[in-house]
Amino acid sequence: MKIIDAHMHLSQIEEFKRTAAEKSFVDYSVTGILQEYAENGVVLGIGMGLTETQPDGFPDAKTVTPMGLDLTEELPPQLVYCLGINPFTLDQAAVARLDEELKKPNAVGLKIYLGYYPFYAYDSVYDPVYALAAKHQVPVVFHTGDTYSERGLLKYSHPLTLDEVAVKHREVNFMMAHFGDPWVLDGAEVVYKNRNMFADLSGLMVGDAANCQRLKDSPLFFSHLRHAITYCDHYEKFLFGTDWPLAPIKPYIQFVLELIPAEYHEDVFYKTALKVFPKIRSLVE
Repeated sequence: MKIIDAHMHLSQIEEFKRTAAEKSFVDYSVTGILQEYAENGVVLGIGMGLTETQPDGFPDAKTVTPMGLDLTEELPPQLVYCLGINPFTLDQAAVARLDEELKKPNAVGLKIYLGYYPFYAYDSVYDPVYALAAKHQVPVVFHTGDTYSERGLLKYSHPLTLDEVAVKHREVNFMMAHFGDPWVLDGAEVVYKNRNMFADLSGLMVGDAANCQRLKDSPLFFSHLRHAITYCDHYEKFLFGTDWPLAPIKPYIQFVLELIPAEYHEDVFYKTALKVFPKIRSLVE
């Protein structure tokens, strides 16, 4: 089975480097991710653009829009990216830069960091982003749920705030990163209700293979997640993602394999990504 990792990182973010060194023990580099992909049948990774202007600065109010993947100067063909949005620098010049960047074949979506920046998904500051997504026929990915920084504000990242955007912009596909965890039952309703809302299953656990095994096999740790996925009852609307470097690729694959019924594995691990990110079709088919 071919696999697409619909959510990973490759940026000069100090917290990612620290997580790789102290928790997940992955080789946080281009070489490291490509080796893990090759060993596990992952044919493409979709990176979430993110930068900080000073170490441990994210969420960074000064970083330039669009944010990209800056851990390497040149991306290999196995990696594409979503352009990160900083609402504090989203002026007309930034919108023009986004418009130009989206013409590149490996710029396959847009990423809004709810919770890290103090704006709701339906705030008018993001209207130009939704207009560009419609123009270029690319999805908008939202960070939702818990923030990987105590400086985040959780009220902005609740998945219910995405419902209004999905209704208002029916011509755009949206991906709810992390399924809104821990508010996954609310996230399930938003995905279930809106034909243009999808969710990735990335970033649900952090750590090395042993810690992933411990969490996966806990009778209670993911009971809320299993409940929400079953309630949603649209397995074909979920996408596999790792949030690498937060966890190694292999145990995360095993986690999602056990989470999703076998008859939907090809959808979750591959086919749905082609639907949500249409620009990647030419790269993997």
